[in-house]
Amino acid sequence: MAINTTKAALTGQNSPRPGGLKKIWQQLLAAYDSDIAYNFRTSRLTMFATAVLALLLFSGIGASLLSHYDPFDMAAFDLMDSELPPFWVEGGEARFWLGTDIQGRDVYSLILHGLQVSLIVGFISVLCAMALGVTLGVISGYFGGMIDALIMRLADAMLSFPTIMFALLVSGAARGLLPQEMHDQMAVYIIVISITLTGWMQYARTVRGCTLLEGNKEYVQAAKVMGSNNMRIMFQHILPNVLSPVMVLATLHLALAVLTEATLSFLGVGMPPHQPSLGTLINEGNRYLFSGQWWVVLFPSLVLVILALSVNLVGDWLRDALNPKLR
Repeated sequence: MAINTTKAALTGQNSPRPGGLKKIWQQLLAAYDSDIAYNFRTSRLTMFATAVLALLLFSGIGASLLSHYDPFDMAAFDLMDSELPPFWVEGGEARFWLGTDIQGRDVYSLILHGLQVSLIVGFISVLCAMALGVTLGVISGYFGGMIDALIMRLADAMLSFPTIMFALLVSGAARGLLPQEMHDQMAVYIIVISITLTGWMQYARTVRGCTLLEGNKEYVQAAKVMGSNNMRIMFQHILPNVLSPVMVLATLHLALAVLTEATLSFLGVGMPPHQPSLGTLINEGNRYLFSGQWWVVLFPSLVLVILALSVNLVGDWLRDALNPKLR
C-alpha cells in the first residue's frame, strides 16, 4: 500500500490534472469574449462607474481600517478641534483631511462609517424586498385566478402611495407602537421594513409577467407530466429563468434604497445621530451650513450623489446588456 502511494506521488497521479486547468482557462477566455464582457469593455462610462462603485464599496466595508478615528469613541475627540475646515483651507490641519464638525469629530471618518451604515441598510433592504417580491410574483403568475388578482391589486394599491410618504407612514407607525427607549435600538430594523414594504411591488410585477410566459413552455409542462409538485416547478424550474430582470431591478433599487434611507435620516426618522449614516451627517451639517461649516454637509452629500449615480449607471448598463433585443 505504501509502495503504491509513493509511486503515485512520484508519478504525479495525485496532482491536479492539466485538463482541469485548461478547461478553467477556456471558460475564462469564453467569458472574456462574451457579448456582455465586450459590451462592458467598450463602454468607458460603465467601466468608470464600476470602478467608482467598487471604491465606495471597499471604503464602506473597510471603514474601520481606513478611518483615522473611531466616531463611536467620544473620548477620542477634543472640543478644541471642533469646526476645523479641510486641511487645504486656511486654519485646517493635516490630521483632519476633510475638517471636523461642531463636536470635534473627524468628517472623513464619519463619512466612511456613514457610508458603511448606508450600504448595509441598502443591501439588506434590497435583499428583503427582492425575496418578498419574487416569491409573491412567482405565486401570482403560476396560480393566477383569485390569488393573482389579490396580489396584484395589493401591489397596485401600494404603488399609488409615494415611496417616501409610505416609508414615513411605516416608520411613524413603528415608532408609535414601540417604547421610546427602543427607538434607537430598532432604527435599522424600522428603516429596512419601510424600504422593503415600498420596494417589493416592482419585483412582483416583473416576475409575475415572466412567470406567465415561462408557465406555458415545454419544460414546465414536462415537469407537470412527470408529477413534480407546484413548489418544485415554481422555484426550481421557473424561478432560475426569470432572474435576469430581477438582477437589473435589484441594482437600480439599491440606489433608491440608499437615497430613501438618507431621506428618512435627514428628516429625523431614520438612523439616530450616534449611529452616523450619510443621511444623518447631511442632516447634522445642514444645521450649521449658514454658520460657515460648509464642509460638514458638502462632502457627505457628494458621496451620496456619487454612490447613487454610479449604481444607476451600472444598473442601466446591466439592463441593456441583458436585453437580447439590444445585442
